[in-house]
Amino acid sequence: MKFGVVVFPGSNCDEDIIYTLKDIMGQEVVRLWHKDHDLQGADFIVLPGGFSFGDYLRSGAIARFSPIMQEVSNFANKGGYVLGICNGFQILTEAGLVPGALLANTKQKFICSNTFIKAETNNSLITSQIDSSKALKIPIAHGEGNYFAEADTIKELKDNDQILFRYCDAAGNVNDDCNVNGSLYNIAGVTNKNRNVFGMMPHPERAANSLLGNDDGLVLFESILSTAY
Repeated sequence: MKFGVVVFPGSNCDEDIIYTLKDIMGQEVVRLWHKDHDLQGADFIVLPGGFSFGDYLRSGAIARFSPIMQEVSNFANKGGYVLGICNGFQILTEAGLVPGALLANTKQKFICSNTFIKAETNNSLITSQIDSSKALKIPIAHGEGNYFAEADTIKELKDNDQILFRYCDAAGNVNDDCNVNGSLYNIAGVTNKNRNVFGMMPHPERAANSLLGNDDGLVLFESILSTAY
C-alpha cells in the first residue's frame, strides 16, 4: 500500500508516522507538501500531528485551506482512505470531513502524557483487528483535544457506530476520571458516515515500536493493512 503523508508548516509528527509506516510496517510512503496539487497515487492519506500554521485562529483552521486539502477532500469524497492524527484530526473537522469539533481542553492546559483508549467498534478499517475489551496505552499531546458535537450529532455517531475510540482507564473502564480533556462521551476518535475518513487525538505512531517500551498502537496499523488487502 502506498501512503501519502501531508506536511504543513508546523507539522512535527510527520517523520514519526513516516518511520512507522515505512520502517516498521514496510510500506511505500511519499511526502506531500501542503501546496501540492498531486497526491502522487497514494492509496491512503495521513494528516499528521503538530501545530500547522502555529495553531493561529484555531487549530487546523488555516491548514484546512491549504491547496492539498482540496485534493484530499476530493480523494475522500470518492471513497479514498484518510487518517488524521491529533492536529490532523483538527484539520479534518475544520474541513468537514468528519463530524464535530476539537475545543480547548477543559483545564485550559496542554497535556502531554500517556493515556488509555479502547476501540468502540471493530467495524472500521483502522480498528478491525483491535480487541475492543483491551485498553491501549497511547500517548496524547494537545491543548485542544476536547471533542464536541451537538447532541443530535452525538446520537447519530452512536446510532451509526461511528465512534472509533473512547478514553478509558488501564482496566478498560470508561468514566469521567479518565476523560483527560473533557471530550463528550469520552470520545477519542470518530469516522465519517462512509467509514473511509478517520480522526483521532492520541498518537498511535508514538506507540508502535517495542524499543520505545510500548507497541500498543501497532495493532491500528496492522488493522489498516490486513483489512485493506
